[in-house]
Amino acid sequence: MVGYDPSQSVQLSQTEILLAGGLSGAASRAVGQPLDVLKIRFQIEPIKRLHVSKYQGLYQATGRIIREEGLRALWKGHVPAQFLSILYGLSQFGLFELITKQSCDYFPSAYSTVYLPVTHFVCGAMSSSLTTLIVQPLDVLRTRFVAQGEPKVYTGMVSAALMIRRQEGLTAFYRGSVPALSTVAPQMGLQFGSYALFTATWKNTFGRSTSNRPGAVESMICGSGAGVASKLVVYPMDLVKKRLQVQGFEAARVSFGEVRSYRGMVHCLLMTLREEGLKGIYKGLTPSLLKAATVAGVHLSVYEQVCNLFITWKH
Repeated sequence: MVGYDPSQSVQLSQTEILLAGGLSGAASRAVGQPLDVLKIRFQIEPIKRLHVSKYQGLYQATGRIIREEGLRALWKGHVPAQFLSILYGLSQFGLFELITKQSCDYFPSAYSTVYLPVTHFVCGAMSSSLTTLIVQPLDVLRTRFVAQGEPKVYTGMVSAALMIRRQEGLTAFYRGSVPALSTVAPQMGLQFGSYALFTATWKNTFGRSTSNRPGAVESMICGSGAGVASKLVVYPMDLVKKRLQVQGFEAARVSFGEVRSYRGMVHCLLMTLREEGLKGIYKGLTPSLLKAATVAGVHLSVYEQVCNLFITWKH
């Protein structure tokens, strides 16, 4: 079960938890990277009222990227993204298990049973916010790699980091942090809380084996549902975050069409609503939901099954 469970006779060590988190992050990134590339390309391109947008749908966008940049472009930015995902998985699950254990130790038992989804919402928001601050520089690098067209401005992760530091300063690595935290806290809180609710409902409806731990199918389906539910709520802030992260990067984005400049989170949100309408803040929602379902399902399922494997070995 994701989160500390005092009823389990066998408890995992912090090292085992971190290993399971890192493996789940790597697996979910490998599967979800093409959808992430598509999502970011849609998000950073403003909707044009008088001209046809470069990317108009999943099929058309995928074909155009492959035709213009090659198949490998769908995994553009994969190296920094993998570092990001592994580090995120390590930190997020490590902190989540630690915080849920503390809640079990210091709060009434009802918060670990009846109100478990609420507890997991709060603990998920806290652990994910702390993790976001740790990995934000890598997230900026990943977004820059995915967002650049041809010819490339950045040729590698190290050269990109040095160029950004030299041309834009250290603060550029934390550009988009406010909308990132505004997005991550409720999204991951909802994801962990929804996952606890969905797995409890699954257990009450279909039952479980004698191990009383979620199986692969259960964790995959419940994780996917939790990912979609949480992404729907916070999507506009995710779009704002991506648009702010590629500020100061206009030279590599000319091939994608019109480029916008924003003064901050509120200005970006208001300008998007004014120029592109309500559908502008939901641009790229389809690939984003597909990615959320895929990544959250794989992320939580792999974590659960690796933890189950460790527990089985200890028996």
